[in-house]
Parts: sequence; C-alpha cells; structure tokens
Amino acid sequence: MNKSVLAIIGVLVLLVIWGFSGYNGLISLNEAADAQWAKVETQYQRRFDLIPNLVNSVKGILTQEQKIFGDIAEARTRYAGATSANDKALAASQVENAFARLLVVMENYPQLQSSSNVRDLMTQLEGTENRISVERIRFNDMIRDYNISVKRFPKNILAGLLGFGERSYFESASGAETSPTVNLE
Repeated sequence: MNKSVLAIIGVLVLLVIWGFSGYNGLISLNEAADAQWAKVETQYQRRFDLIPNLVNSVKGILTQEQKIFGDIAEARTRYAGATSANDKALAASQVENAFARLLVVMENYPQLQSSSNVRDLMTQLEGTENRISVERIRFNDMIRDYNISVKRFPKNILAGLLGFGERSYFESASGAETSPTVNLE
C-alpha cells in the first residue's frame, strides 16, 4: 500500500473514533441533565407532599382564605398533568406563588405560628425549598455544560447531524421576583 492510502485510512479511523467519542460525550451530558432534572422533580414531589399537610393544619383557622387553598390544589394538578420540564417548572412556579401568599397570611395569625405542627411543617418546607434551589442550580449547570458541548466547533457539526439540540435552562416564571400581596380586609 502506498503512503497516501494509509494516510487516508488513518484520517478516516481518527474521524470515526472522534465521532464515537463525541456521540458518547453528548449522550453522557444529555443523560446527566435528565438525571439532574429528576432530582429537581424529586424535591418538587417532596414539596407537593408536604403542602397538603400544612394546608390541612391551617385550614380550620383560615376559613376566609379558601381561594389560596384552591390555587394550591389547582397548581398541584397542573404539575401532575405537565409533560415537559418547562411545563413542570411553570406549574411549580404557580405552586410557589400560591404557597408564598399562604405564608404571608400565616404570618398575620399568631395562633398558627404557635402551633408545633405548623412550625414543624414549615421547617420541613423551608428545607425542601432550599433543596429545590440547590437542585435547580445543579440542573442549570448541567444544561450549561451540555449546551456548550453542543455549540462548540467541531462537535456542533456532529451534534447537528445526530439530532442533539440546545436545551432550555430552568427559569423562574415572570413575576416571581415580586412578593405576593395579600389583603386581609
């Protein structure tokens, strides 16, 4: 065999190895992002399991706040029916919004704050909110790594050929930066 044929075969072998390596790297990053999103969902589920207990603990005292309880139940139902990560994030933000209004109301009722059951549930929910925040940050870190890999040359060519596209970051719902207003009149 002449040297040019060997050189061409060598280049082709290197391209095939690079292709397999790139594909496997993209698969690994994609799966890591999916696994991290599952951790976010696990924490959402923990929150959704705790909120009804808190709601039931305060429901009797806060009979005039039935709209908040309905909003929480409706948001939980939306979350259960959501199919994509973005839809679930939006539904989770709606739960956060209704829950934040409940917290504002609870602050205005000292008898609720003195209840050990309510205090214990609030402590668990605060811990869960912290876990959700940490897992969301980790999810966005994974998505950043994946998106960088998909966009960088020359892997972007391979990603395009194999159907790997950019993924969305978790973003708070619009208005999440504004504190809820509750009127107790």
